[in-house]
Amino acid sequence: MVLFVPDSGEFSNEAEEERSAILTIWFCPTCGHEYADTPQPPALCAICSDDRQYILPEGQRWTTLAELQADRSASITELEPDLSGITVAPKVGIGQRPLLVRTSNGNLLWEPQGFVDDALVERLKALGGVAAIASSHPHLTGASVSISQLFGGVPIYWAADDQRWAGRPDPAITFWSDAREVLPGLTLVQCGGHFAGSAVLHWAAGAEGRGVLLAGDTIRVNADRKTLSFMRSYPNLIPLSPRSITKIVAAIEPYAYDRIYGGFEGELLAAGAKQAVRFSAERYISWVTDDIQDMDERI
Repeated sequence: MVLFVPDSGEFSNEAEEERSAILTIWFCPTCGHEYADTPQPPALCAICSDDRQYILPEGQRWTTLAELQADRSASITELEPDLSGITVAPKVGIGQRPLLVRTSNGNLLWEPQGFVDDALVERLKALGGVAAIASSHPHLTGASVSISQLFGGVPIYWAADDQRWAGRPDPAITFWSDAREVLPGLTLVQCGGHFAGSAVLHWAAGAEGRGVLLAGDTIRVNADRKTLSFMRSYPNLIPLSPRSITKIVAAIEPYAYDRIYGGFEGELLAAGAKQAVRFSAERYISWVTDDIQDMDERI
């Protein structure tokens, strides 16, 4: 094991060759984003210092994959045929729920947390491995590059309009825009809104053939599990414009879907999702444009 000694800024070399592969791939513990191999971490996490996220009151902190592996584990649960959810405990960063979509042409890992270990790799291999990795937006990319390398450098699909947020450049990263079928029946659709490149994944065979959207935070499943919302920033409560909402709805309108899985544990709109998106978008726009009014509000 190679140990980083913060006070001295030096590495003890029990296995020097492991250094760049394990200990200097920096992770921001607040968002789970991974950064390139450098002797010292960046001054600030680009993701967290943006107005959509936040730096903790105690300041910027950093960790490594080895430290994250020390007290965490992952479990996998089937959510419906050919779709499994991955739970990392304790959570890393934002704590999104990664999803594995299985197809006869390979499996896609959607929105990994900033965590991977040998046990998780073996579980994923038992389910057919990973042929591609993608996320809805930069907040939920986690340990994408680390996982790609463990599966032979499989492609990581990253929206070209969000290229500047890629903290760990790697040849496996493929930039895309508009729409991209990454595996047969699995199509990334750029919606914009939360980020310029924010996307959903359309899974044509999901929900018994009625179609599924894996939406992350691009379209957020609400607590009532009947409606959805759209925000520039969820933690900082920054809304989106009517123009952005209209663009999101238009981008996914051509696709057939009846079910939406959100980015976090339990976020599921099980049926009627397309109608729910239309209704929720109209309601949102009506509130922000003052077209509707609380019945109890005095004018």
